[in-house]
Order: sequence, then C-alpha cells, then structure tokens
Amino acid sequence: MMKRPIIGVDEAGRGPLAGPLAVGAVLFSPDFDHTLLEGVRDSKLHTELQRDEWFAKIEAWHEAGVLQYVVKMSSAEVIDEKGLTRAVMSGVARAVRALAPDPASASVLLDGLLKAPRAYEQQTIIHGDAIEPMISLASIAAKVTRDRLMIRMAKKFPGYGFERHKGYGTQMHREAIKRLGLCDIHRRRFCGPHDLSELSSGE
Repeated sequence: MMKRPIIGVDEAGRGPLAGPLAVGAVLFSPDFDHTLLEGVRDSKLHTELQRDEWFAKIEAWHEAGVLQYVVKMSSAEVIDEKGLTRAVMSGVARAVRALAPDPASASVLLDGLLKAPRAYEQQTIIHGDAIEPMISLASIAAKVTRDRLMIRMAKKFPGYGFERHKGYGTQMHREAIKRLGLCDIHRRRFCGPHDLSELSSGE
C-alpha cells in the first residue's frame, strides 16, 4: 500500500493583543527527502534571521514542487466574534482542506492540542513543534508570514510599534494603547483593563 502524503500543522499568534492568528500547513510527499529538514526547530527557538532563512527554503521548495504550503489567517475581528478556540479550529480546517480537499489523500500531524476535521487521519503531538520537523516547518511558515504582515500593519497603524512586538502584550504596546486607544486590528476581547495590566510579552 502506498504511503499517504503528510501535512504538518502549527499556529502562531495565539496570545497577542493585536493582529490575526496564523495557521501554517505544509504538505510533504511520501518520497520527500527528510534530510533537508536537519536543523529545523520550533520557530520560537530560531532567531529571526534563521526563521527567514528557513522560510526562503520553504518558498523555494514550494516553487520547485518539492512540497506545498499554505498559511491561513483568522483576523482580530473573527477572534472577537467567534472566540479564539473557534478561530483556531477554523484556521486549521481551512489550511488542511486547502492542501488536501479529499480527507483520504493525506494524513495530518498537528502540534499541541490542535485538531483537524474529523474525517482526516491525524495525530496530535505534544510539543510537536519542537520534536517533529514537519510540524516545526509549519510553525515557521505561520510565524514568518504573520510577522511580515504585522510589519506591514505598522505602516498602516503607526505609533503602536507592531514592527517590533508583532502585536504581543509588551509594556511598549500597552503604553501605546493607553496613549492612542485601540485600532482596527486589536482584539477587543484581549484588551480590557485587566488584560492590559497583566499581560506580558510572548511568542
């Protein structure tokens, strides 16, 4: 029996006060050369330069047909309306279905507590982004794509420092909110007075 292609899935941007949640998914063919992934780790364990270098490889491999990848976003508005859990589930479903519309055509490896739609053969791996290279690559795709979007958002909404903290709840960001108020990409569910005083920076 032929082996199925495998989709690695991870998310980035679960905890910020602003910007979207991003879900990255990477489809690997059964004959993918996994030695190409030597040295890849969870996106949070790489420097920004290392993440950019890995993302350049992802794009090159995608163009060459070595693998396929997608990143699906759930906006701050969707997070406020549906809640974070449903936004994550929606992002995972859209990413997986984009790469494998037929559930029988691929198996799915997911980080942490993420779940694909029930019809897919899947395995969730705790700390998968750190120990499973196929998930690590998905985490890098999600984080780099989201970070670059937040840098663009910094030009649209100047003064918040999105290019630096990417929407996370740093002291700089909280002070900017107190000074400027909320902008269109803030998650209002996350930006109550208690949240702003308690929330710290993170990945």
